[in-house]
Amino acid sequence: MIAIPEELRRTQALLKIEQEEDLNQYKLKSTRSPISERKENGLCWYPIVITKTEIGFGSKVVVELERTQGKDQLHLFQTGKAAQIFSNATGTQGHDGQVLTGVITSLKRNKLTLATTKEDLPDWIDEGKLGIDLTFDEMSYREMEIALRKVIEAEKSRLAQLRDIILGQEPARFREILFFQLVPELNESQNQAVKNIEQAQDVGIIHGPPGTGKTTTLVQAIMRTLQSERRLLVCAPSNTAVDLLTEKLAAQAINVIRIGNPSRVSDLLLEHTLDAQIMAHRDYKDIKLLRKNAEEYKAMAFQFKRKFGWEEREQRRLMKEESRRMLAEAENLERYIIDDLLDRVQVITCTLVGSANRVIRHLSYDTVFIDEAAQALEPACWIPITRANRVILAGDHCQLPPTIKSLEADKKGLSKTLFEKCIERQSRVAVMLKTQYRMHEHIMNFSNQQFYGGELLAHNSVAAADLEAFHAIFAGNLAVEFIDTAGCGYSEKAFSESSSVANPEEADLLLQHIQHLLKDYDVAQMPEHALKIGIISPYRAQINYLKDEIEHQPPLAELQNRRLLTVGTVDSFQGQERDIIYISMVRSNDAGEIGFLADIRRMNVAMTRARKKLVIVGDSATLTRHPFYNSFLTYTESIGAYKSAWELTHISE
Repeated sequence: MIAIPEELRRTQALLKIEQEEDLNQYKLKSTRSPISERKENGLCWYPIVITKTEIGFGSKVVVELERTQGKDQLHLFQTGKAAQIFSNATGTQGHDGQVLTGVITSLKRNKLTLATTKEDLPDWIDEGKLGIDLTFDEMSYREMEIALRKVIEAEKSRLAQLRDIILGQEPARFREILFFQLVPELNESQNQAVKNIEQAQDVGIIHGPPGTGKTTTLVQAIMRTLQSERRLLVCAPSNTAVDLLTEKLAAQAINVIRIGNPSRVSDLLLEHTLDAQIMAHRDYKDIKLLRKNAEEYKAMAFQFKRKFGWEEREQRRLMKEESRRMLAEAENLERYIIDDLLDRVQVITCTLVGSANRVIRHLSYDTVFIDEAAQALEPACWIPITRANRVILAGDHCQLPPTIKSLEADKKGLSKTLFEKCIERQSRVAVMLKTQYRMHEHIMNFSNQQFYGGELLAHNSVAAADLEAFHAIFAGNLAVEFIDTAGCGYSEKAFSESSSVANPEEADLLLQHIQHLLKDYDVAQMPEHALKIGIISPYRAQINYLKDEIEHQPPLAELQNRRLLTVGTVDSFQGQERDIIYISMVRSNDAGEIGFLADIRRMNVAMTRARKKLVIVGDSATLTRHPFYNSFLTYTESIGAYKSAWELTHISE
């Protein structure tokens, strides 16, 4: 094993490569493209109008804006992302330096709020023809770089100790507990995971395979930790994961503050954001009054015309000065409120990068919890760890890895997470959750053998819960089916402009199978227990074809309109489940090339989204050249789940 400083410097170099690739891709899609193309790529709203302005934290202007054309057009805007307002009045599309930068703090369908970096709006805003672009997220890379540098340079400190333990140079330490009080709501392996966290002095890991209740266990571990610690930090790489944890903790009556902006709007979440907590504070009315008065003084100061004498000039100066004094007083009061809130809070939740937010970056924590750690870049995990005395990681390294944009950085190891390194290098730190509550045992068993050493058990409530158990009209239906298209002549078609692949005939067969499966099923008769169906394909071109076809097939289009049928990539289904999952494998060629189907962790995610039925459609002649899919074919044959596409075509005839 290479020395830890050298390993971290390599990670630092790979992060730089990833940043450059990310920036190049952004430039390609954004700054060099015309407005129409940026809109199409979801990176721009144009034209927009400013509907409201107000003074926000630090006396900076907060702008509410709305798009007036292309309403409901798909886009990539989300809260927490950096963006800039530009003017196209001179035809330069905002690339002449006339931009107003900020962070998106709220987002509705066609409206968003931007917290800017300025105290006043620039004059060119009044010229009209405004638009807003997503900008490159330099801040995340900067915080990861700062954290890595701290970790590399740490000597004779708790951070240096944690670094050496997490990366396997020193053994992790555990204290003995004479009596452990079981959590009644948890099963045996979940309680074992909580006990392991109580005993861990440096690092502990909850390894949660699909459907095993990782989040439930994590919440109980946090609650147990709060019995002996005053304030905890709970992080995850994505806003969605942070939102889920915030809601679960709040539901347990824990005093939690969400730093940063939620990715979805719910009353419970909003109530726990820092902004909402500030506004609910007893002293907030004083801030409001100070800012209102400051605005009035500022407005009065600017009422003076350009030609005025010494007295008017002096009066204007005094008014502006008074406005600034009031804003400074409001800011000081806001800081006092924030300190007061953070002093009383039990749990702070945020993204990994959000843990460097200026309102909390001065704080340190006895324990930092990181959920979905197996999906997080290692440098991002170090950001909260630099402020921790102890670290608890939760996730599953047998599911989706982090998204890496640079092929070079990926190949050289940037996708290897801190979670993976720690679980491989430390023998005792991890406890795997072993009872799964999601899927029929036939759906579970193949993944169980391939990824989890056969240690998973299906809970009694789901072990035999197939479609027949759901309703008698599905009698004789298998929980798993592999529909083999080998010999049917269903060849894949490549789309060179998008480097994607589709297989229209395979897609048609899949949709035909759904129609046949649901032929006696009437949603209207069982609306409260309606089946939810997902169609997954690893290829965007295949997804587009499936979506187009569904629109032209009324029964399926109706299910889609009712949100009972969804089509998407493996990534879009991560963390979700459906009653029925269909997977279109797409690849069918004489060379036996399967592209990124060879990333078997992705396939693990796809297969384990299903609760009652899993149907995989693919060409065995192409797929089985890979040992994983060869094993899957053997498994389907062993449980009687193998079917030739010929059988299905004859059924439909």
